[in-house]
Amino acid sequence: MSRFEEFAGLSTAIITPFKNGEVDYNRLQEHIEFQIAAGTTAVVPVGTTGESPTLSFEEHERVLRAVVEAANGKIKVIAGAGANSTAEALHLTKFVKKVGADAALVVTPYYNKPTQEGIYQHYKHLAMSVDIPICVYNIPGRCVRNIEPDTIIRLAEFPNIGLVKEATGSMDQASAIIAKTDLTVLSGDDSLTLPLMSLGARGVISVVGNIVPQDMIALCKTFDSGNLTKAKELHYKMFVLCRDMLSLSTNPIPIKAAMKMLCRDTGELRLPMTPLTESEEAKLRQTLTDYGFDLTD
Repeated sequence: MSRFEEFAGLSTAIITPFKNGEVDYNRLQEHIEFQIAAGTTAVVPVGTTGESPTLSFEEHERVLRAVVEAANGKIKVIAGAGANSTAEALHLTKFVKKVGADAALVVTPYYNKPTQEGIYQHYKHLAMSVDIPICVYNIPGRCVRNIEPDTIIRLAEFPNIGLVKEATGSMDQASAIIAKTDLTVLSGDDSLTLPLMSLGARGVISVVGNIVPQDMIALCKTFDSGNLTKAKELHYKMFVLCRDMLSLSTNPIPIKAAMKMLCRDTGELRLPMTPLTESEEAKLRQTLTDYGFDLTD
């Protein structure tokens, strides 16, 4: 049994909806209600998909507070609290605890390229300072540094470091962590959810969960029930959606465009993120139609 089994299944990395340049809190609440109705385990605000780099500190905190209030105990909240400054990450992690989130998502310190020891000390400081479950978010494609398996295994010694968002794309890395710890490993790549669960991961922090939460929940549940044939069917169905949608541009550009087509968001982004081109939009519309969405006006 993994350490924080209550976080198994689908957690959706939610977008931050904007309208005329400002955070749209009414639409944000609608997103949370949509996830609650779907049966999603947790929502994950102000992560990569939530455009956290373009939110001000004040906005970051206000969005977190709004999400926890909208969740109202009906769905768990794994709140984005990462920074490349340990002092800032500590401030955010304390805030996450204060507003009543269930866990803190803490990304690898980015840009300043700390050593493995520096990464270890960063997470150790947070774990010893704030009594809240911490999800280590390892995404070297965004952060330059990989958190090596040996470092994560060391971090597992802290009782409240219980989750890993594994977004390295490496089956070997995931295997090394799962073999040596009782951490709850969650896939950070939608298309790798089933492969990672076959190694012992317990679910996914998902981008496509913004639009197809029921399908991702079904995949996790059918795998857990031992129905591998059905789980593979769902994997291959969603694989095409993930491949053809998320490969169009940098996350969250395609998912926001998809939600606009589904009348669930304005599609608005903040610079330096820019919208899909017309040809990319046409490809996305076809992908959504092929998946089964009715996009007729």
